[in-house]
Amino acid sequence: MMLGWPLILEADPTERVDPPFLFLALLPVILAVVLAEISEGGMDARVLAILGVLSAVNAILRGVSAGTAGLELVFFLLILGGRVFGPGFGFVLGCTSLFASALMTAGVGPWLPFQMLVAGWVGMFAGLLPRRVSGRWEVAMLVVYGVLAAYAYGLLMNLWGWPFILGVQVPGQDSTDLSYVPGAPLLENLHRFVLYTLLTSTGGWDTGRAITNALAVALLGPAVLTTLRRAARRARVERRPAASG
Repeated sequence: MMLGWPLILEADPTERVDPPFLFLALLPVILAVVLAEISEGGMDARVLAILGVLSAVNAILRGVSAGTAGLELVFFLLILGGRVFGPGFGFVLGCTSLFASALMTAGVGPWLPFQMLVAGWVGMFAGLLPRRVSGRWEVAMLVVYGVLAAYAYGLLMNLWGWPFILGVQVPGQDSTDLSYVPGAPLLENLHRFVLYTLLTSTGGWDTGRAITNALAVALLGPAVLTTLRRAARRARVERRPAASG
């Protein structure tokens, strides 16, 4: 609902439309609950140390790559971390990586909660991929996932900011066909959003991110997976037995 409110909001076209900022206020609480639940599930000090190291490395990688033309190195390590340590770890790693990198690059703004949430999903779904796949097939699966995740990330991030970007000038395309129309039918606004995404993001930033993910996972994936699994054997995430009452 945080990301899709423009498509479900019923509004008068003559009135000013503001996003439901209540969702922004609730997000830190939701993340705190998720962190508490994962801690109760058995994330010990060694796993937290690994989480801190990976978050710091991701923050540095994001600062180095700077996202120019979609060339972002933060996602491949997020995908591999979620794959090795599981969906809960992947979700938290996505949140902490984007938060730490925003602090390092002065990128804190209204977009940050959305970036943290969507990046968390990228790491979480990487941890939910089939566990039986291994070897070269595993790397191939992660490459495909990295490509799909790159486009999904761009699509969802476009959704939160699209209503505020008016008058987008695209050669050969009337800008009004790309703009959000408050109170318009769902299918009409969805058509406008898809058109806006295809013309402004998919062929550039999202494709650059997809290529970066694919190359990084294909070239560095086997070595990084081996390193992370060696660390995972020393710091297992095990659920603590429930206290008997």
